[in-house]
Amino acid sequence: QHCFKGHCIWLTPDILKQDGHWGAWSKFGSCSRTCGTGVKYRTRQCDNPHPANGGRTCVGPSYEFQLCNTQDCPKDFEDFREEQCRQWDPYFEYQNTKHHWLPYEHVDAKERCHLYCESKETGDVVYMKRMVHDGTRCSYKDAYSICVRGDCLKVGCDRVIGSTKQEDKCGVCGGDNSHCKVVKRTFSRVPKKQGYVKMFEIPAGARHLLIQETDATAHNLAIKNRETGKFILSEDNYVPDSKVFIDMGVEWEYRNDDDRETVQTMGPLRNAIVILVIPRGGAKISLTYKYMIHEDSLNVDNNNVLEEDSVSYEWALKKWSQCSKPCGGGYQFTKYGCRRKTDHKMVHRSYCELIQKPKPIRRVCNLQECSQPIWVTGEWEPCSKSCGKTGYQVRSVRCIQPLHDNTNRSVHTKYCNNDRPEGRRPCNRELCPAQWRIGPWSQCSVSCGNGTQDRPVLCRTRDNAIGLCKERKPETVRICRLPPCPRNVSDPSKKTYMIQWLSRPDPDYPIQKISSKDHCQGDKSMFCRMEVLSRYCSIPGYNKLCCKSCNTYSNTTEDSNVTDANVNKNNVIEEELLTTLSPPVGVSTTQPATSPPLLSKTRAPPANATEEHPEINAVDVPYKVDGLDNEVPQHNIITRRRPYERTRNQRIQELIAEKMKRETLRKI
Repeated sequence: QHCFKGHCIWLTPDILKQDGHWGAWSKFGSCSRTCGTGVKYRTRQCDNPHPANGGRTCVGPSYEFQLCNTQDCPKDFEDFREEQCRQWDPYFEYQNTKHHWLPYEHVDAKERCHLYCESKETGDVVYMKRMVHDGTRCSYKDAYSICVRGDCLKVGCDRVIGSTKQEDKCGVCGGDNSHCKVVKRTFSRVPKKQGYVKMFEIPAGARHLLIQETDATAHNLAIKNRETGKFILSEDNYVPDSKVFIDMGVEWEYRNDDDRETVQTMGPLRNAIVILVIPRGGAKISLTYKYMIHEDSLNVDNNNVLEEDSVSYEWALKKWSQCSKPCGGGYQFTKYGCRRKTDHKMVHRSYCELIQKPKPIRRVCNLQECSQPIWVTGEWEPCSKSCGKTGYQVRSVRCIQPLHDNTNRSVHTKYCNNDRPEGRRPCNRELCPAQWRIGPWSQCSVSCGNGTQDRPVLCRTRDNAIGLCKERKPETVRICRLPPCPRNVSDPSKKTYMIQWLSRPDPDYPIQKISSKDHCQGDKSMFCRMEVLSRYCSIPGYNKLCCKSCNTYSNTTEDSNVTDANVNKNNVIEEELLTTLSPPVGVSTTQPATSPPLLSKTRAPPANATEEHPEINAVDVPYKVDGLDNEVPQHNIITRRRPYERTRNQRIQELIAEKMKRETLRKI
């Protein structure tokens, strides 16, 4: 036997465990790109056979991919990431406006295989909520690693997955920079007219390009693609002091340090570019440029380009890095910068690209012992509420480690040993000031004689919430006195008889009062005002349903004078109020003051019943008629008994009611 879906069953051939196995590979699909390295896939299914009855599923990948179309794209071919962003120009609206979307490389390497685009109009960067297409370059700093299903796949310059082979400074795969040439020149001109002033050109294939103003001026740099005539950098668009942007399939970095502009890119340039200046005044224009290029692509036109020997520069110690730890012993390393040998002036690091950088030197730092972190709390903020049940206040709680220089730093809370201080607590949790809201009096509970009226009285705040009322609660019940009920004038010989219902309280089952905790909200039924039903107040369920009437009845019973030791004051209902009951014919109309009350059982004949043919569905109603002590036999007196227990089950209630009916009929 073995367990199967929570049951222990016998093993049979049709439920034996079956491990899954891979089926055959499918054919490779189409390539994701036509050039510049794409990806194609093939898949397989775990269906030879399928895993069944708790068997193991197949182990291993369900798909494989290969690189395809690895040849370089033509020079005029659009950047693949740029093409994907441009496709959203007519469709994607941002802030209710359409934009021209430019490619953007995310600063987080994990996000670079997701499509982010930058608005040409506003510079806002927007996530397009999709991954880039397979074969898109992960970074503009790496010409070969590509994105595959949202992840960056490392590819060497030899187009092999996982290869570590890289290009040298001038683009030779696995090269040693022996064929690289550094080209540098300073070019100066005096502006003689308004408009763009052409300075020089940079050829296609240039790498590690650096263009810089020699002196700070108000002039502005501009760069144009010589092949297409499109401006890469111009005055048409606002350019901040520092900006990184994508154009011509490469990443450009622009800086403006106190009116001294610098532009650089790692390249390689697909097309030649033209460097221009927009004059702002009559100051002399002076630009310095530098780039690296393969010797086969070097084109020295007369004396316009000069080669520079890298031996005139060197790596020099610039500063020590920040210590890795503030205490307890950390490390710091040397940071190197490029320095010109002739005047020992620090220059851009690109001048030392061909010189091997020294290994960083490490040294220990901050050897003093670390102090024990402690909890530090801030001031409590004001309470969120002035009263009510939801007010709270908060304060900041941080784990702080004091340092040797009289400063401190925030550390993780796990380093503080003591219990964390309270950061949130309730406040002002008292009822809000309120006022009594009084409703109109209801109609009198009777149409004649004495009755009661009630009205709703609630303690509410301005927001209609339960509050605290300091004034005394207004009365909710009052007695209403109407004209006496008229006598029965159909038969002059008859007088008005008082029918008393069997509503005497049982000493063994006293009436339960609603405690102050229950907050009686008034009767929940219109029938609660019928005094004939007050005998059920000893039942908890009825007492809760008619708490208001039961309390009124209880107070009346306790305060009245009892003339009979065994019989309490009964609720009296005039005969005219009971439409379904009529007094028996021939009953005396007077009741002696000293006559003890008797209990009788008499049938109330309906309108369609006769003496010879009584109504079959007539119901026996227990009541008492004053003054008939000699006419009613004593054996018909019904003794008090405990009320049947109530239950919420409807079927049980029906059975109890049927049993009570049979007992009543048996005693008639």
